[in-house]
Amino acid sequence: MFRRAGAAAGAGTRPPPPRGAPDPAVHCGGRGAAARVTAAAANGERRGGGAAISGRTSAGGPAGARRQLVYVFTTWRSGSSFFGELFNQNPEVFFLYEPVWHVWQKLYPGDAVSLQGAARDMLSSLYRCDLSVFQLYSTAGAGKNLTTLGIFGAATNKVICSSPLCPAYRKEVVGMVDDRVCKKCPPQRLSRFQEECHKYRTLVIKGVRVFDLAVLAPLMRDPTLDLKVIHLVRDPRAVASSRIKSRHGLIRESLQVVRSRDPHIHRMPFLDAGHKLGGKKEGGGGSDYHALGAMEVICSSMAKTLQTALHPPDWLQGNYMVVRYEDLVVEPIKTLRQVYSFVNLSVSPEMEKFALNMTSGPGYSSKPFVVSARNATQALSAWRTALSYQQIKQVEEYCHQPMVLLGYERAGSPEEVKDLSRTLLRKPRL
Repeated sequence: MFRRAGAAAGAGTRPPPPRGAPDPAVHCGGRGAAARVTAAAANGERRGGGAAISGRTSAGGPAGARRQLVYVFTTWRSGSSFFGELFNQNPEVFFLYEPVWHVWQKLYPGDAVSLQGAARDMLSSLYRCDLSVFQLYSTAGAGKNLTTLGIFGAATNKVICSSPLCPAYRKEVVGMVDDRVCKKCPPQRLSRFQEECHKYRTLVIKGVRVFDLAVLAPLMRDPTLDLKVIHLVRDPRAVASSRIKSRHGLIRESLQVVRSRDPHIHRMPFLDAGHKLGGKKEGGGGSDYHALGAMEVICSSMAKTLQTALHPPDWLQGNYMVVRYEDLVVEPIKTLRQVYSFVNLSVSPEMEKFALNMTSGPGYSSKPFVVSARNATQALSAWRTALSYQQIKQVEEYCHQPMVLLGYERAGSPEEVKDLSRTLLRKPRL
């Protein structure tokens, strides 16, 4: 994890405890006890249990305090659902998960680039707690009012699923919620949800549908907004592997992204022609083709954003931070502390336990759209056994510029890829 654009250094790292002293990052009985806090999440049996954070008097913080706005800028399959939970679970944060999904659904089949202006307009409204903008992009039909349960990601949103909007959970209790329980919450008017928004001092939006950081420039220049951007990145080969794994769930988005490719750019043809032709030996067909094809647009946009961060304009200085997913899962507590310091949040023992447990699971989930505890080592190396060497070289061709800046080393041979004892992660140049 690292930062640019004049951002202040993050708060402390996790030093080893003194001999005989308890580990400060694992409270209340050590790591085994901490693991039990989110054991239900690790097993997919999320019942809403968790640890309450004491001393919290209100979600809004001190009266008249300036609201901190945060946009988590990332792409699909970058670990952003887990990263978003670090804010969704925080009792002091009003969190929205992928609200621009509504724009893409309403304006389908518009390509990714053409929808950027509408995405920014929606974010501008949401950061002012004007949640009526959801109604503008509702696909429910004319005359039908959208409720809280109609918002994308509502079934795991801690504000929507907690008191006073729903009796199922309490916002001050850290722990994954069960979407099956939340779906039974009473639907609330958007105005009620908007009232809750105004109570919070920190508002965080996570999104994958803004492709160019410059799209957010008008919001970051706005003197009435205090907006910071956290750029979550992941090895593009891991992103591509996860996109293929979840290809059927992303087919509409992949098509919208692929349509954004510049037709005048000479590009390298697909090396793995069987995917383009719909070959069935690997079961992917055209969906694999589009999943990989989208990486060209994604990495081109990422390279542009990273170049902007290398030479930050005034509006970006001190307001931009990069987080590598790999650093997050290997050093979750250290990364959590640095991220929270950047956005002026305090780190509680309960949030440290949550971050640690979610990266200490028994394996690597086979369900691509479910947030659960993961084994960090398996999460980092899964792409090396899942992708063919041809697919790896294709992604590297598309993504070589951001890979160099972010410290992702290109593979030299099929044997090197399969040798999991050899890391392909280096110190970033950014």
